[in-house]
This record gives sequence, C-alpha cells and structure tokens, in this order.
Amino acid sequence: MQIESIESIEDFNKLERPRVQNIPGFYGEELIDGVVLKDTKLFSDERGFLTELIRLDDEELKAQNIKQFIASYSYPGMIKGWHLHSKQEDHLICVTGMVKVALYDYRKDSPTYKVTNEIFMGEKYPRIVYIPPGIFHGTKNVGNEISVVIGMPSLFYDPEDVDERRVNPINNDIIPYDWDCKME
Repeated sequence: MQIESIESIEDFNKLERPRVQNIPGFYGEELIDGVVLKDTKLFSDERGFLTELIRLDDEELKAQNIKQFIASYSYPGMIKGWHLHSKQEDHLICVTGMVKVALYDYRKDSPTYKVTNEIFMGEKYPRIVYIPPGIFHGTKNVGNEISVVIGMPSLFYDPEDVDERRVNPINNDIIPYDWDCKME
C-alpha cells in the first residue's frame, strides 16, 4: 500500500530514518569500549519472580572489584547525572521501574572517545551494565513510578576524597546529549 502524499521514492528517501536498536534496549553506533552490558535471567512462577543481580565471581563484569552496594531512588522523569570517576568502576542494575542509562566516553585515548550510548533497563528489561572509569554516566527514570537503581562501586565512598566529578545534565559544554524522549 502506497501513501498518497509521497509521489516518488525520492520523496520517501527525504524523510528522516528511525533510530534502530541493533542490540535490544540499546541506542548507539557501537558499545563504548570497556563497557559491558549483560542481560540477567528472570525466574518466575506462580509465587512471583527473582533475578540474580550479579555473581561476585563474574570476571567479565569485574564483579570481584565491588566494594559496596547502594540504592538510588528516582522520581518519574528525574535525571541523575552526569557523573564521572577517575578510578572507580560502576556496576548498575535497575530493580524497580525503568531507566535510561546514558553514557559518554570522555577518555581521550579510547577508540570510542566522544561516543554516546543509551541503555534501557529495569523491570521490563533486567540487565546490568559495567562502566569503567572515564565515562560520564547518568540515569533518567523513564517510567511512571519511582525507580530503584542498585549501584555497586569498586571503591568505598570517602567524603574526604570523593572520586566523582559532575556536570549539569542539561546545560554543559562537554556532552552533546538531549535527555528528552526521542519522539519518532
């Protein structure tokens, strides 16, 4: 069936192409170098469901480096970002709600320098993401309820020597990224 307002294939080709998820729940040309994205298994029966968040012997996710577990709660539509670490590795998993995790490679010696990734995860898509140092990252609650992201950093939090720097998630001169929903 042809659309009446398009008179030729040239007219059709002038329209913007949609973004494509080559990896389910992921937008980006390529996964940022060093980032690991791993789906978790969901086990369910008539009583409910469970998921194994992370195995501390998982070498691919460098889980042996985890030092503590934190829970970050976000209201619908809220953004927590941009954060950057110089030494700390992060492991993130959303256990309640749905979030968009945005990553921006700020490592000048990286083959993916200045590459941006968007990862969607949560109750509807259980997965964990490993983020090495030098990558700006943040989350946005894209659901209608409070989201809970479990963070598992490789360093203990030290208020006297915080290994974190931040830039404004909306207005900054470093990261060319728009947190709004891409209406397509």
